[in-house]
Amino acid sequence: MKQRKCQGCKQIKNADLMYKITREHKSGKIFLNPSSKILGRSAYVCKNKDCIKALLKKKVLKNALKTNEICNIEQELLNIIVES
Repeated sequence: MKQRKCQGCKQIKNADLMYKITREHKSGKIFLNPSSKILGRSAYVCKNKDCIKALLKKKVLKNALKTNEICNIEQELLNIIVES
């Protein structure tokens, strides 16, 4: 089992229990990457509202993915919060 650190709560957990957010190597676009087929720099966040809210509030995603363009993925994560 792959263990990864949640960027929201900073706990190490099984990667299967988290959302993987990836900045694609070639294009620089950011995607939710559930299949792990997109190659690039990635960050993980637990699949719960509190961790997603903490991730967005702390703005750690920019540092984790080494980019300034995260608007589209922030909206996707907000949609996940609303739906759950």
